[in-house]
Amino acid sequence: MLTTRHVLETARLTIRLADVDDVRAVIDYDRRNREHLRAWEPVRDAATAYDVEVRSASLGGRRADADDGRGFLFLARMQGDDAVAASVNLSNIVRGAFQACHLGYSVDAAREGQGIASEAVGAVVGFAFEGLRLHRVMANYQPTNERSGKLLRRLGFVTEGYARDYLFINGAWRDHVLTALMSPQLLEMRPA
Repeated sequence: MLTTRHVLETARLTIRLADVDDVRAVIDYDRRNREHLRAWEPVRDAATAYDVEVRSASLGGRRADADDGRGFLFLARMQGDDAVAASVNLSNIVRGAFQACHLGYSVDAAREGQGIASEAVGAVVGFAFEGLRLHRVMANYQPTNERSGKLLRRLGFVTEGYARDYLFINGAWRDHVLTALMSPQLLEMRPA
């Protein structure tokens, strides 16, 4: 399990759990990428999207989820830089016979096309399998988001279906391609 001090390191990134202390960096990331991510995210409440108190409470809740093993929000930064370069989250973690979660991610517009998303997502997926001992990681993307589809295929995710009107994104119900990746140690994995 990931501890408070533990971080995921890659060749270029330091990836750690988001915490209340990250609130200004998260708000800055959201402001910088508002237009870049608009097509792929739910509409943000204009009154609270950049409110420090509201966002601090949200980050505190996300950290409580991590402490309880329900979900993990990671922030990836270039080594030696305080700015958030990417965000990766594991949500809807289900144990028992399922041992699975959903994966979500975004990358800063200025870092797009540099392999940052692949590096960050790959590290977090590794944590899902090795650290959390999950069997399945599911990731869904809009068919028009070709970059996301390519990233998932590059990491080994396999298309399992197509869901019409799957999520309410950017003010409308959007179709999604459903993908999943199973643990590479399938024979060794047993439910916790």
